[in-house]
Amino acid sequence: MAHTVEDILPSKIEEFKTQLRGGIVFPSDENYNETREVYNAMIDKYPAMIVKCVDVADVIYSVNFARENKLLLAIRGGGHNGGGLGLCNDGLVIDLSGLKSIRVNTTDNTVRVGGGNLWGEVDHATHPFGLAVPAGIISTTGVGGLTLGGGVGYLSRKFGLTIDNLLEADMVLANGSFVTVSPKEHEDLFWAIRGGGGNFGIVTSFKFQAHMVKTVIGGPTLWPIEKTEEIMAWYDEFIHKAPEDLNGFIATMIIPGPPFPEALHNKQFCGIVWCYTGHPKNFDELFKPVLAKNPIFQHVGEMPYPSIQTLFDGMMPPGLQWYWRADFFNKLGPEVRAGHLEYGSKIPTPLSQMHLYPISGAASRVGKKDTPWAYRDAKYAGVIVGVDPNPKNAEKITNWCKDYWEALHPYSSGGAYSNFMMDEGQDRIKASYKDNYDRLVRIKRKYDSSNLFRVNQNIKP
Repeated sequence: MAHTVEDILPSKIEEFKTQLRGGIVFPSDENYNETREVYNAMIDKYPAMIVKCVDVADVIYSVNFARENKLLLAIRGGGHNGGGLGLCNDGLVIDLSGLKSIRVNTTDNTVRVGGGNLWGEVDHATHPFGLAVPAGIISTTGVGGLTLGGGVGYLSRKFGLTIDNLLEADMVLANGSFVTVSPKEHEDLFWAIRGGGGNFGIVTSFKFQAHMVKTVIGGPTLWPIEKTEEIMAWYDEFIHKAPEDLNGFIATMIIPGPPFPEALHNKQFCGIVWCYTGHPKNFDELFKPVLAKNPIFQHVGEMPYPSIQTLFDGMMPPGLQWYWRADFFNKLGPEVRAGHLEYGSKIPTPLSQMHLYPISGAASRVGKKDTPWAYRDAKYAGVIVGVDPNPKNAEKITNWCKDYWEALHPYSSGGAYSNFMMDEGQDRIKASYKDNYDRLVRIKRKYDSSNLFRVNQNIKP
């Protein structure tokens, strides 16, 4: 049974404080409320202590302290987790935001990244060398959470998921030991962290393979929401046959305001956001079928890769209300398309939206047992998000999101991409790992038999 901080002798807490280079934030501290904030403002949790780690030693001391005192433990990287699983009530939070370091090696185009870095910081460091690591679509996302869950984004068709580009990682385990995992060291752990989440230890640094990507051609094309079924049917055919240099996720959305033209504001659309990494001279020919579908708005052009990664940062700052639901889909059949038209026409607030990310090309060529990410054969990772700045709209966006999901779930592949899930219970987690779940349980039992790392999409030992 978990203890509370009240059960621990003050002298023990004082001793713990002297071991750390970073500090501890307590509920009585002036900066406590600010420190416990995460990206999703719908999450309101009250940890008993937040340890601001600045090095690996701080992480080791914190893990040992939590384990020895039977404290509930949560790990926070970028704080983007939809379900708020980087925080806990009454327990200890290990905050990795002080573990920032990026080193680009141009000899082999690899990048070593600290466990507390954000993707925008990685893009900033790699871009001058003409390099990029496949990641998501928002630059304020934490490297750790996105990577450990899989990593779907603009470069997935060309270079695979983020986990397909992970070469090794440094980790602190539940017993306080420090290991480096790779295809040659602790291979079972290396397999498990490529999609199995934060269940197996705390990653203090990652080593990624980067790729030659300097500029891309990208941006949105929009059609009236009434055309959703037609555009989705065409897109379903087009995207998986397109060269892997071309990626594009399809969405139902509202245009909230600038920088889009005023005539589009607060109207519903079916949109596709494109990203092309190939030679610019081939783009116009490749893009002809898109323009033949007569989008009512298109803003697609050449830009530095970090610019497409930050395209939505301004619209989606930290501190909004979020509610997430997700599923994998094998096809966008008539019932699915009809559901997207119906619920895409009922979007409750300007920032709420649905995305379908294609899983094809390089991402689909990895075997479904080669990593825990079991849905390599699915065609799409879908996510519905209810988003709004006003807490009074929390119920409205949550209900729309749940209704949308329930209408489409019967046509899904069963599980969901774990980074798109709220705290939804054990059955959903098992469905999301399919046949890989039992292997994950065995590895969890070996490295964390007491389930110290359980505030996550938990694989129970």
